[in-house]
Amino acid sequence: MTAGSCSFPRNASGPGTSSAGDANQATKVKILILGGDGYLGWPTAMHLSAGGHEVAVVDNYLRRNLAREEDSEPLYELPNLAERCRLWREHSGKRVEPFIGDLCDWDFVADVFRKFTPDAVVHYAEQPSAPYSMLRRGAASLTLHNNLGVTLNTILAVREFCPDAHIVKLGTMGEYGTPDIDIEEGWLDVEHKGRSHKFLYPRQAGSLYHTTKVMDTDLLWFYVRMWDLRVTDLMQGPVYGMVTYENEDRPDLYPHFAYDEIFGTVLNRFIVQAVAGHPLTVYGKGGQTRGYLNIKDTLNCIRLSIENPAGRGELRIFNQFVETFSVNDLAERVKYVGDEMGLGVKIERIENPRKELEEHYYNPAHTGLLDLGLEPHPLTEDVLKGLIEVVQAHKDRIATGRIFRGVKWT
Repeated sequence: MTAGSCSFPRNASGPGTSSAGDANQATKVKILILGGDGYLGWPTAMHLSAGGHEVAVVDNYLRRNLAREEDSEPLYELPNLAERCRLWREHSGKRVEPFIGDLCDWDFVADVFRKFTPDAVVHYAEQPSAPYSMLRRGAASLTLHNNLGVTLNTILAVREFCPDAHIVKLGTMGEYGTPDIDIEEGWLDVEHKGRSHKFLYPRQAGSLYHTTKVMDTDLLWFYVRMWDLRVTDLMQGPVYGMVTYENEDRPDLYPHFAYDEIFGTVLNRFIVQAVAGHPLTVYGKGGQTRGYLNIKDTLNCIRLSIENPAGRGELRIFNQFVETFSVNDLAERVKYVGDEMGLGVKIERIENPRKELEEHYYNPAHTGLLDLGLEPHPLTEDVLKGLIEVVQAHKDRIATGRIFRGVKWT
């Protein structure tokens, strides 16, 4: 058993034991990507397809529709999912099959799983924004019901149609919060009154979105114990970038790139702000520290997890990030590179609209994916320069009124 996993107790020779031997069981794997139109879902589909796997994607355009409703459109226009699949086939010669529908609808879910019975399921299909989940009652209700409903339907579909399939679920480092002790990789050995036991690491989410992710993990762990499912739960930090191995020369295959305060991740927002001449919006003291990763690392983490699956009756947890930075660190890096490029970047510290610690201890472990062979892409000056140059090519699409509107969490 790896440090980041826990299996329901079985006989040592039974299905609860995990070994590297059953990892590479097939060169070609049938992979169903839930949320395949999203910022990470679409690049993942191309990456796994390019690797020789048979891939299908499912989406109902929830993120696109919410962004439109909140006037938070992405930096550049996006083809619909069917057109993306056509463009990818034209570019690569490989086929990705699209399914359009609501994964909260059991009849639709069952139909997809009957038509494309997967060996692995990548679950991205959730309302992905912490700020959106805190906007208003309706947004909170949508986040809760969508995220948990899709996770439950996914579990039930795997149980009914493909019980040996491996579920790879995108969790978040935000599940842990910012405890004043080291963050372990999913699990914690506890000694109490002379006895010891391994528990899920205590979690204390800072938004409703992150709370639904905690509930996802609890649901998965429950059904792993009940039904011997294979599950990898990836506690991912904020992702940045839009250029991947598969789209370097094809901007029409770029992912959804948000830059507003509701749907945009912090580094992506800062890069757009720098190009637009808008001050970088540092919340409060700027000491908030998280683990970050390049979008290319996300793709490799997913691929490595699929190609080295969890065992039967195992919930395996990896902390998925490459480097830790504070908000101040990121702002200073963007300013330095932006100034070198003649942008004259300014930093503005504003009242924090979120309820969070602005200075805290943060030391999370993250060895599991490195042990599987992850080769990280660090945030270098050249990487930042490349991201700025891509955004500059779309500068006329930046709507400065969308950058910051003071969405408050309390």
